[in-house]
Amino acid sequence: MTSKVIYIGELRTKAEHLASGNEIISDAPVDNHGLGQTFSPTDTVATALASCMLTVMGIKSDTLDISLKGAVAEVVKHMSSDPRMISRIEVTLRLPSRVSEKNRAILERTGKTCPVLLSLHPDIKKDIYFLWEQ
Repeated sequence: MTSKVIYIGELRTKAEHLASGNEIISDAPVDNHGLGQTFSPTDTVATALASCMLTVMGIKSDTLDISLKGAVAEVVKHMSSDPRMISRIEVTLRLPSRVSEKNRAILERTGKTCPVLLSLHPDIKKDIYFLWEQ
């Protein structure tokens, strides 16, 4: 088993990662009857995409002897109302400029093949931007 999720009440859950004991609290968003005090379940999906992309790019960068330390992903999640679902996720990755054009292409291709991106429904629009900072 990977995790255990407990419904606390007031549209809030607590998820425990069983191997580490780390916890994530989620709230329903304010526009859907919740408190909106923490990540919503759909926020965690959109955020997982960015985290996954940076992780697989980090794995690949290690094999290329490149450091991506300090890279940042900014995430914007868009919802549709009928049906209520994630309709679009924007991820802007801000990456160090000290990477060659060849390795940038390798890392971008790697990011675009992360397991979360490949697992998202095809109806969800994914706008991915790679900004190699100067």
